[in-house]
Amino acid sequence: MNPVIADSILRAVPVDPAIEADAAKFDTMLARYKAGTLDEDVFRVFRLANGIYGQRQGGTAQMVRVKFPYGSATPEQLEMIAFISDTYSRGWAHITTRQNYQMHFVQLDDCPTVIRLLGSVGLTTREACSDTVRNVMGCHLAGACPYEVLDISAWADAAFKHFLRNPISQRLPRKFKINFSGCATDCGQAMFNDVGVIAASRTRDDGTVERGFRVYVAGGLGANPHPALALEEFTPKEELMATLEACVRTFEQEGNRDNKLRARMKWLVDTLGWEEVQRRILRSRKFLPASATWPGGIPAEVLAAGDEPAGLADGITPTAIGQGTPVTLTRRGDYERWHDANVVRGVRNGTVSATAWSELGDTTSLQLRALAAIQRDYGLQIRLTPRQNLVFRGLREEHLPALYARLAEIGMAKPGAELTRDIVSCPGADTCNLAVTQSRGLAKAIGDRLEEEGLAEVGGLRTNISGCMNSCGQHHIADIGFFGAERRAHGQAAPGYQMLLGGYVGQEKAHFGEKALRLPAKNAPEATLHVVRRFANERNAGETFRVWMERVGGAKAIAAELKHLDVFPSPDEHPEFYVDFGETGPYSAETGESECAV
Repeated sequence: MNPVIADSILRAVPVDPAIEADAAKFDTMLARYKAGTLDEDVFRVFRLANGIYGQRQGGTAQMVRVKFPYGSATPEQLEMIAFISDTYSRGWAHITTRQNYQMHFVQLDDCPTVIRLLGSVGLTTREACSDTVRNVMGCHLAGACPYEVLDISAWADAAFKHFLRNPISQRLPRKFKINFSGCATDCGQAMFNDVGVIAASRTRDDGTVERGFRVYVAGGLGANPHPALALEEFTPKEELMATLEACVRTFEQEGNRDNKLRARMKWLVDTLGWEEVQRRILRSRKFLPASATWPGGIPAEVLAAGDEPAGLADGITPTAIGQGTPVTLTRRGDYERWHDANVVRGVRNGTVSATAWSELGDTTSLQLRALAAIQRDYGLQIRLTPRQNLVFRGLREEHLPALYARLAEIGMAKPGAELTRDIVSCPGADTCNLAVTQSRGLAKAIGDRLEEEGLAEVGGLRTNISGCMNSCGQHHIADIGFFGAERRAHGQAAPGYQMLLGGYVGQEKAHFGEKALRLPAKNAPEATLHVVRRFANERNAGETFRVWMERVGGAKAIAAELKHLDVFPSPDEHPEFYVDFGETGPYSAETGESECAV
């Protein structure tokens, strides 16, 4: 691809004035930085606030993170990601666990053009990184879920627009994450975020039912995970946006600006106590009408798009969803197995949703263009999922065979939704400054071994991997979780992992995985196979992984059976134990300066 094409695109398609202003300022700041008149630290803060993140390779290679609020994407947007991937990156883009797309190895000089190109299709990188309100997430089935209390799509869109470029959220003490779910199943993962919003209902004194929200505050993962806490029993619709702003304002005013390691919302609870944090948020909300930014009432986005739930079709048993879903593949054909695992049905209007499985969240430019064509041809909606896949919504039953055939042509038709092959991983030491292991390499190794042993289609079991303890791969909330760690054996450094078991998020609660044992990286796939095989053979009908784990003695009892795998042979006998996945030279835990974790 020739970058000259970008010029013709930008001449033909107007860019949102606010995004053009962002790009023009990037031009100016970049010129100052290159001329030596702008301090490195100042430029780093500016660059991150515009979604441009330095890679561990150093130099001018950058990662560009693109916001997709609540995961929603149009055909034109997917095609633009494909064009930018081919022209400025490596020919593919990565879906993150926060419903972003990000592209790596983009040259710093090209970033203003990339920002403008994204703006031509309504996308922005603004505040995708840095100490800001990050991408606002939402359940990927919102508006197409048979269980939802409300369709939270327009609410998530309103929150995204309210905080984007909002002065109160530009220089927060640390990043701030907001997630929405339409029901207690919590596919939007509200229970471990700074603010998590779950649609709920209450019965009034006169017997009528009011739909609104339950707002959870001060959750987080990272090295010290905290479950979110309910701010109040029920938040009316008219109060939701003001509640969100009150949470952000409380964090902006009270967050720790002297120590970033203790600067997230969850640390306010440790410092001030939950009752005091709760009191300050509610006090801020009470007096917020005096503010020029008061967002009270029903947002315009909701008034325009509505928030009525999809509803449940009469006489239909809806597809089970959420973590622990006991997917069972009973049919033999490739299409039938995909159909059993990847299709969700049960909504009132008779449409169905179907998952396009994206291995490790990586989507090639060819796949992106094919997905856009499918979306356009059938007039569908598409959403990115927190498990790094894509979901088509608005399908008719008669669309499914053709959809499967088109996905099969591009390698995205494997039955993956809620099966063991659907492994989540952060980018790891491939590009991240903080990672100490090649988490993507481990994910591929585990996936390959599951396929070889016939265990890739065990249902109701999630595996998540992070290249360090910061949990960008969300290892804490998976049934099987790993985070990378340097090990020492026979006087040498070696790649290793901590294995956790029993993580769970759903039904308005979060259980964080319990430490099982440490393992050499090369033995982590075998340990995973052992656990998956035991679970598949021993679980009772409909039993979730966590219930099974507790029934057989807990994480430590399972770990005792794996102790023989926590052994490093000598470098002379097995040198591969001292080389990380995908590497050729001896392992070295090289980390750089932290810029901004996912």
